[in-house]
Amino acid sequence: MTDAPALAVTGVTGAVGRMTADLLADAGLPFRMLARSPGKAPRYPGTSVVAASYGDREAVLAALDGVETLFMVSAAENAERLAQHRAFVAAAAEAGVRHVVYTSFFGAAPDATFTLARDHAATEESIRDAGMRYTFLRDNLYLDFAENLMGDDGVIRGPAGSGRAAMVARADVARVAATVLQHPEQHLDTAYALTGPQDLTLAEVAETLSRHTGRAVSFHDETLDEAYASRAKWHAPDWQVDAWVSTYSAIAAGELSGVTGDVERVTGRRPLSLDELLRGTQR
Repeated sequence: MTDAPALAVTGVTGAVGRMTADLLADAGLPFRMLARSPGKAPRYPGTSVVAASYGDREAVLAALDGVETLFMVSAAENAERLAQHRAFVAAAAEAGVRHVVYTSFFGAAPDATFTLARDHAATEESIRDAGMRYTFLRDNLYLDFAENLMGDDGVIRGPAGSGRAAMVARADVARVAATVLQHPEQHLDTAYALTGPQDLTLAEVAETLSRHTGRAVSFHDETLDEAYASRAKWHAPDWQVDAWVSTYSAIAAGELSGVTGDVERVTGRRPLSLDELLRGTQR
């Protein structure tokens, strides 16, 4: 596609990808969208959408023809996600993409407690090994999910202990992504640890939710055995249950704590707190 813009964006039918695309469109930056279901993709003046899934090499090669910078939003969680990522990265390199901006995870490492953080580390490695320049956006847990952590009884359950997480709003991740994509040459071969402004225990998250929802919300620190037992009712595959439980274990291990200034350094704006997000504050 010789008329393709120099920028391609994935994940536009999801929250972070859509928010990022909105910001890029508002800035008047031309880009091509890749979507598994093009009919669900947003529409903007001067942009186009192409059908392509991460594992479809031929479709990806065609969609990325002429593209220099690629915003790669991590695929939805599934048992084959790492293989899909690796296939997509290989096709992007073959298509001539020079720079990948990838939504990774805070503390991504081969030995991370959170199982999916290991997959993110492996994806980062595949991007580097492919010889492309990179910018890794290592997001902490999303503040937007705080309300989803509690059960119907208002209890947040998990083996997180008194550990803390520097949770970040998806809107701030999108702002960082949009800033990087407008000036990619300023962010080459860089990894940003994206956090909110506070390190929060889940007990503190529960207290904040209580204030905003008007209902009693509490945190119950489960043992590992309790955590697996309480999630058995969903009959989820082992990899998914391991991911759910290890999210809390990673908090307990201190692997999700440590506020950084990367959001503000990149965007010039302080990130949203949980209080501000729940109030609907926009800055």
